Amino acid sequence: MKKRPQPRKSVVTVRHFIEQHGKALHLEHVGAERGFDRVIREPTINRPGLALAGHTKFFARHRIQVLGKAEMAYIRSLPTDEMGERLGPICQKSVPCIVIARSETVPRPLMELAAKNDIAIFRTPMITMRFINAATILLELDFAPTLTEHGSTMEIHGMGVLIRGSSGVGKSECVLGLIERGYSLVSDDVTIIKSIEGRDLVCSAPALTRDHIEVRGLGIINVAAIFGIGSIRREKRLELVVTLRDWDEIETVDRIGIETDTYEIMGIHIPHITIPVRQGRDVARLVEVAALDQKLKSFGQNSAMEFNKRLISAMNFTQKQ
Repeated sequence: MKKRPQPRKSVVTVRHFIEQHGKALHLEHVGAERGFDRVIREPTINRPGLALAGHTKFFARHRIQVLGKAEMAYIRSLPTDEMGERLGPICQKSVPCIVIARSETVPRPLMELAAKNDIAIFRTPMITMRFINAATILLELDFAPTLTEHGSTMEIHGMGVLIRGSSGVGKSECVLGLIERGYSLVSDDVTIIKSIEGRDLVCSAPALTRDHIEVRGLGIINVAAIFGIGSIRREKRLELVVTLRDWDEIETVDRIGIETDTYEIMGIHIPHITIPVRQGRDVARLVEVAALDQKLKSFGQNSAMEFNKRLISAMNFTQKQ
């Protein structure tokens, strides 16, 4: 039995955080470049108010530290010597980095302590709580458990669909057919999946292969260049898994669709269907209809169950006659 891939935890450094989110958070680096390789170990933000007051027993040193208007007002109210005494214990805890909100001026003692302890300092014009909320959301995404699934992901009628199958079964040809029908490519052949708070799965493509697909006989194709920018999408929430299998490998084919199947990824069960593949079948069209049918089910309308009720009603009516 083939072993399922296991989720991995992401390692988030200060450098990664700044490169990925610095622009969105309007972060400006202050001073010399230092401490960029420090690891952020917790996906949340800390305001070190109690630590500034001298209580460092439960100080959250693994988090990004944010000094807001209240903290900066308190620091500026202190004599220069006492500033160092209050800030020293924080900087000595090897915090990942320090962010000054509202573009406040960085006090000289803080700059000196940061240089001494190899800590990066940033400023942002954002209001403190707005920065904390935005940064926490971004960190949650960075820290989300991640695994790699062998399969292609498409957006079809707003539904995120992962198309799986053995090598040579026709996944890329199916994806190409869907793109020609106007749907968007998320990833080809290899899909990166993140679990968001254990509720949703978000699919994306590896940076190396993003926006490209490989089709046997044609080679590597740049989807955005050929079909336009609307034919690609950076990420999409996963709502359906489709497995393509050779017709001869399936013992029984479900002809009504009453039985429901799911595909488990990182503890989350996603609706799953298996489509038999053989020469002459329009697989892309079948996947498209499967996505539409699943969308109907998400709205509470199950075609197979409705047909089954009608069939039972007709049988009962016949028996009564």
